[in-house]
Amino acid sequence: MSTALLSRDAAVELDASDPLRDFRRRFVIAPDVVYLDGNSLGCLPRATSERLERLVAQWGQRGVRGWDEGWLELPLEVGDRLGSAVLGAAPGQVAIGDSTTVCFYKLVCAALDARPGRRQILTDLDNFPTDRYVLEGVARARGRELVWLRGDPGGGPEPEEVASLIGPETALVTFSHVSYRSAHVADMAAVNAAVGEAGALMLWDLSHSAGSVPLALDADRVDLAVGCTYKYLNGGPGAPAYMYVRRQLQAQLRQPIWGWLGRRDPFQMAPGYEAAEGMTGFLSGTPPVLALAAVDEGVRMVAEAGIDAVRAKGVALTELAIALAGARLAQLGVSVVSPRDPARRGAHVALAHPDARELCADLIATGVIVDFRRPDVIRFGLSPLTTRFVDVWDGVEALRRQLG
Repeated sequence: MSTALLSRDAAVELDASDPLRDFRRRFVIAPDVVYLDGNSLGCLPRATSERLERLVAQWGQRGVRGWDEGWLELPLEVGDRLGSAVLGAAPGQVAIGDSTTVCFYKLVCAALDARPGRRQILTDLDNFPTDRYVLEGVARARGRELVWLRGDPGGGPEPEEVASLIGPETALVTFSHVSYRSAHVADMAAVNAAVGEAGALMLWDLSHSAGSVPLALDADRVDLAVGCTYKYLNGGPGAPAYMYVRRQLQAQLRQPIWGWLGRRDPFQMAPGYEAAEGMTGFLSGTPPVLALAAVDEGVRMVAEAGIDAVRAKGVALTELAIALAGARLAQLGVSVVSPRDPARRGAHVALAHPDARELCADLIATGVIVDFRRPDVIRFGLSPLTTRFVDVWDGVEALRRQLG
């Protein structure tokens, strides 16, 4: 990228020609900050505030009657919209409810129960912490063995590495599709093929993928997936997560948290648990209606923009960030640890520096909102619907000033 293209004026011109530029106005973003942390918590859509006001009014006016006026259907209805717009999943395979940790636990247990003769679970040391912790707890409780893939911290699981570690004892393999630290994008289809050939089940965490990277869960023959909705889907802090279960597996799997709304004919209040058919059987308790409405607005916005346009801008933003880091930060001891190939990189850029923790704190104090990941990474989260090219320039310049 030429020096001329790395100027702030060039970034302003990129914003002027950005086909997604009008979406930013539809979010609440403080004017005095450069928000580069949408990969941790997405910004608030203005439509969400309006939707929640209407829903609260419905609650006030209709009370308990709201359950018969569409509330109970939200986990599957919003799930289908998410599947269609973002996940590459046909209807009837996605349900929203519970946290990512709980959804992950449900599908881990269901997968292990479906492979009772196999003892091993494979994941990587750099997987997201909650996934690793759940696996450690389940392995201890069920007498299973964890097998750890020890890969490049700046990368992610590669199909050849995965294939070398799985065998007849492997019950479950689980990775993050986009690494929370490096932004490495795994080769989903190739990993799925290797795991399927070994007779194991594959579970993907899509938390850093959905809403930033196109997904094709059906076409890639994904078995199981989970993910949060508060990053690139802008569902709000603590927004509920989702589960994807391939249609052909739904009748074979039984999730372990048997709640009343996962039962067949729940309002009969009958003794004994009989799981409902399809994705309803993966639900447990009462759906969080207000939170589901917020998720729905975020999903609708991504659907309107189109995931391919979102991805194209995400690539352009990260390319600019990497080029600016090379031109303005490399001589100050900053290195890029995200993949250089845009096809293998999500929508954030990881910059390494020995003083990363202190630098992050200083940047946040000046209104440049980034985040720190151990041991030495500053993450620039570039959410395509809200991040401008000039924000990337300003964020890199702020970091340069801190180092200079």
